[in-house]
Amino acid sequence: MTFEPLYSLSGLFVGALVGITGVGGGSLMTPLLVLLFGVHPATAVGTDLLYAAITKTAGTAVHGMHGRVNWKIVGSLAIGSVPAALLMLWLLAGVDRKSIGVTNTITTALGWLLVMTAIMLVFRGPILELARRAIGDRTPPPPRTIIALTVILGFLLGVLVTLTSVGAGALGVTILLVLYPRLDVREIVGSDIVHAVPLTLIGGTGYWLIGEIDWPMLFALLIGSIPGIIIGSLLAPKLHERIIRIVLAATLAVVAVKLLTG
Repeated sequence: MTFEPLYSLSGLFVGALVGITGVGGGSLMTPLLVLLFGVHPATAVGTDLLYAAITKTAGTAVHGMHGRVNWKIVGSLAIGSVPAALLMLWLLAGVDRKSIGVTNTITTALGWLLVMTAIMLVFRGPILELARRAIGDRTPPPPRTIIALTVILGFLLGVLVTLTSVGAGALGVTILLVLYPRLDVREIVGSDIVHAVPLTLIGGTGYWLIGEIDWPMLFALLIGSIPGIIIGSLLAPKLHERIIRIVLAATLAVVAVKLLTG
């Protein structure tokens, strides 16, 4: 039970970037713990899920007070994500998480998700524009179809987030923007953050029950990340976010290559 200041410094760095760019901490924190500190992938994912649940709770309160939450979207996502998260936890509980096979599965999935996140960070605008052109003047799908697709998206996010702690940020928001083109972006982002809280809490609690949480590391990360998010939020209006997102995307791409090539 020793306190590691470097974890707090990492939390401060990641928290600041989250505050500036809005990108989920899992895209940054989990690979940082695995590559820089040599934390086992399963422990890194579990600890990061609880870390995300705690840090995103404040964001949930802010978006809720400003009415930026579409509860129908949140509910539809949760219908798919909660069973998916429980299924993944059940599968993880029944395997040797220290085995090479499980380790490689987590790191490979994490690597490819970081690649996709980097692409979404840089090309979200063109991707959404292509989607709008493809839809064109076609009749919008009926509401039941949109809800069904949202539930399916929730299931996929439940699997990905529980396995890697990544997916509910840049990827989830981009797909939701395609499904709900008429909604305000802030409402989509708010709904995604609110949905991420119970999902990461369930995932983190599950990892706790199977013994994959490093509590001193979690405490140290929170000490750094909470002031980091505040600092990042204050700096955001003064910085050129586009440049920061490109630098962040390039960093994620380099980290992804490292994870995928070993």
